[in-house]
Amino acid sequence: MADDASSRRTAEPTPRLPREERRAQVLRAAREVFVASGYHTTGMDDIAERAGVSKPVLYQHFPGKLDLYLALLDEGITTLLDSLRTALESTTDNKQRVRGAVEAYFDFVDDPDGAYRLVFESDLINEPAVRDRAESTDAECASMLSRVIAEDTGLSPAQAQLLAGGMLGMAQIAARRWLREPGGVSRSEAVDLIASLGWRGIRGFPLSHPPQD
Repeated sequence: MADDASSRRTAEPTPRLPREERRAQVLRAAREVFVASGYHTTGMDDIAERAGVSKPVLYQHFPGKLDLYLALLDEGITTLLDSLRTALESTTDNKQRVRGAVEAYFDFVDDPDGAYRLVFESDLINEPAVRDRAESTDAECASMLSRVIAEDTGLSPAQAQLLAGGMLGMAQIAARRWLREPGGVSRSEAVDLIASLGWRGIRGFPLSHPPQD
């Protein structure tokens, strides 16, 4: 009798999830597989199995593997942009803004979901849709920081954009290196080191580049 009851419970269908919850479930599973295996070696079968759904259900949400990948890429980009924007808008102290910008990259890279792998280390960078998003993200991040640099230093927009891109590139590479070498330097200390390097460079510009009319 107990075995029969157990069989009936096991045979009961899984409750149907609302569409948005199912989509979120698929995205979580796809991120795990893409981060672990990369785009080229991942199949829709792998994603469906990880998500616990059938392939027809998977295709109801995303018509193809690239569409699914781009949705995850857009999510990661939005997270990074929002974090950087919050850091720059949360204070008027430019030294703290620099630290906040660096910390935004460390936070993004240190997220256990591994979304940074899709944004910074994609094995699909030659795909135009992916490359365009990567280049647009770099430009938008640099643009946000460059406005702060231009106001503080009097540099031209083009000069400030170049400096901002260089500083954020430094933050990105340093954060990824820090993650690959655990145990050497704490995250807070690493952020302080990179932020100090960036700030010491930028703060010298007002002396030689007074604001222009």
